Parts: sequence; structure tokens; C-alpha cells
Amino acid sequence: MFNLDATPYLLDQQASEQVKERLQAIEERVTLLRRSGTLSEQTIKDYYGEKRFEQVAESNAIEGSTLSAGETELAVLKGITITGHDPAFAKDAMALDRALTRITEIARDTDHPTDIQQLHEVHALLLGERPGAGIFRRERVTIRGAKHTPPKTWEQIMEMMTDWQKWSSENSSLPAPIRSAVMHAWLTHIHPYIDGNGRISRAIGNLELIRAGYPPIIIKKKERDRYIEALAESDEGGDIRSFLELIFDRIEGGLTGLELSAKRKQGFNPVIEKIRLMQEKQLYIWETSVKLLASIIEHRVSQILSTVGGVCTARLYDSPLDLDDYLEVCGGHSVPRSWAFSIRMEIPGVSRLEKLAYIGHRSIRMYHHLNQKGGPSLYWSNKNPANFPKWIADGSNSPYAMEITSKVGNGDEWFAKLADESIVTVQTTELASRIADALVSQVQV
Repeated sequence: MFNLDATPYLLDQQASEQVKERLQAIEERVTLLRRSGTLSEQTIKDYYGEKRFEQVAESNAIEGSTLSAGETELAVLKGITITGHDPAFAKDAMALDRALTRITEIARDTDHPTDIQQLHEVHALLLGERPGAGIFRRERVTIRGAKHTPPKTWEQIMEMMTDWQKWSSENSSLPAPIRSAVMHAWLTHIHPYIDGNGRISRAIGNLELIRAGYPPIIIKKKERDRYIEALAESDEGGDIRSFLELIFDRIEGGLTGLELSAKRKQGFNPVIEKIRLMQEKQLYIWETSVKLLASIIEHRVSQILSTVGGVCTARLYDSPLDLDDYLEVCGGHSVPRSWAFSIRMEIPGVSRLEKLAYIGHRSIRMYHHLNQKGGPSLYWSNKNPANFPKWIADGSNSPYAMEITSKVGNGDEWFAKLADESIVTVQTTELASRIADALVSQVQV
């Protein structure tokens, strides 16, 4: 087994063991997929082809681009600007597509670990004719919204990037998911270029995965808050646990996507496509009902806490499930844990309480109660003292209900599984009120 002490980030013994267990599960899944032929060079190539423009669109969207995957495809294949969008976004799409194409070519060389020369080459493609393409900056930069200040001088950048390259060379045998996360986070920490640091870091993270025979991952705009928060933790305290967890989640999502891609290669079925359209509408109803529930919970808790000078803040995570994830949970299968919303309560003189609502498939008890119908459920978790994973399931300590779900296509009526395993039916407003009261009761004086 590998030594996590080889990373430049801090991991205590307990977190190291948890990371190893999670990674072992991923590697076992990869082994099974390769044995079945699903994770072949051709299926990965097909999958990358399907996801090519989505990958470009999502990476650029994190940096502010407004182009959809379809508009990105038009910009790249036709070389045109898209009406209603900044013309620079089309140029960024074409440049990033060239850079990612080069990444797949570099990945074929398995004998030479990622180095500064490769980094410069890809960055030059990414920035194109812009100043600073493929050249480490000599100017000072700040990262908007971040406490971390990157190295200020070219000499400091060269020293840190030399360490980055040395680590890459000396740890070429580390598992690809670890190398991907470390080299990605380390690059964003150094911020060696005047522009394009986020995009080049995500591209290099994928280079490590593709070189090892994994499908590329996509960190979506909807995950931007989680992504930035995890990078901030690694910047400020050298704590990469949250970032590792995000990368592992996306790798598992990529493997699921590859499996579905392989299945779709069997042929087009118009009936199936109509069903998928209906399922998209069902997913939209679920997302809307979850957001409404979170907003009512926040409002109710805020009303209660305002009497004692406290505040409540809810953070909604955009579209935590894509359609493929939604279909998996409806089929009773696990997907990488998708964050729906978090609730933070603060009262002067009282410890802060944070809860995260995440999405998983229905429990066996709920599945049978709803006449063997699968679907997504909300579960509660709280901060993990060991910090990996960042959140751990609340179980019987969940506020009001251990699991809540609604019938497919109906967001007004909820089914709540209580601590005693009984299931009750409750409307949205009443459910939010009961959860709010339970949350307030859990705040410790």
C-alpha cells in the first residue's frame, strides 16, 4: 500500500486510514470494470467524446463563462461567437478544448511524470495569444474571495514549482486519484500564472487520471462553492481532506457515467428518449421541492433565533443530482454523496450548529412503504471531528426525521421516516416547521 505521508499536505492517522479505505473501494471498482471490458481504452475514448464539450463548458463556467455545453460545441466546431454572450467566452472555449485535446495526447506517455514543461505547453494552448501564455508570472496576484495570498515574486514561484515538479517525479507510483488531487490543489495554491490557473489545475488533475486509465472528471459549476471551500481549506491549513473527498466523489461519478455511456452505445431507442424527457421533468420537480423546503426551514429557524439575537443561514447547492445520478438513485443504486443544502445556526454565547442535508437512494424501509418505488431521499449529517469525510451521517440524531422523500413528480407531500422507523406523511410547510424546531432544540448551551 502507498504512503500518504508522501503528500505535501497534512493527514492525521485516522484520516489517512479513511482515505485509504475510500481509495481502495475505488480501485476495486476500477479493477472490476476493466475485467468486464467496460473500462477499455475505446469506452474511455467514447466517454471523453460525449463529455468533451461539457467538460470545457463546466470548467470555463467556474471562471465566469455563460456558455452551455451545446453553445460551447458550436463555438469549438464552427469557430464562431455566440449571440448574447461575451465574445471572449467563445475564444476561451476553443482554447480550452485545444488544451484538453493535448492533455489526452500527453497522457499516452506513461514513462514521464507530469512536469513544468508539459504544464507550460498546455497553459500556452489554454491562453492562446493572451499575455503570459506558458510563462510563470512576475506580477503579484490575489485570489478573489480567498484569504490565501499566493507567492509574490517570480523567484518564489520558481522555488515552489520546482518542489511541485520534484514531488511529481519522486512520487510517480502513487495512485492516480491521490496525484490528481495533490497536483491540482498545489497548483491553485501557487497560482503560478497571471491567468488561467483554475483551468490549468483542473486540466492537470485530469491528465493524471487519464494517464492511469481513468475517465476524466468534471467539476461542475453547481459544485463551485464546495470546490472553492475545499481548496481554501487546503490553502489555509494544508488540510486536503475535503478536496480529496470531492475528487473521489467526481471519480466515482465519472465511472458511473462511463458505465451508462457504454450501455447507450447499444443503440438509440426513441421510446427510451421520451422516458428520459419525462424523468428530466421529475428531477426538476424534486430539485424545486428541496429548495423550497430548505428556504422554509431557514425562514422558520431565523424567526425563532431572532428572539435571542441568533441567526440562521442556509446554503443551497445548485442541482446536486444530474439526470444520470437521479436515475441511479431511482434504481436503488448509490451515487457519490450529493449535497443538497446546509443549515448553520449561531447564537451569541452558544456553540454553533451546522447540519448538511444530502441525497441518497431510499432506504429499504421507505422503498417498501412506497410500494417498491425507488427515488431520492434526503438524509442529515453533521461535521465529522476527524474531518474525513467532512460530514458524517446523523442517523437517529437527525432533526425530526432520519429520512425524507416525496413521491416521484409530487413535491407537495413528503414521507418522513422517524427514529422509531415509523413513517408519517406531512406537507412541506409542516415538515419544515418540525425540522426547524428540532434543529433549534439541538443547539447546545
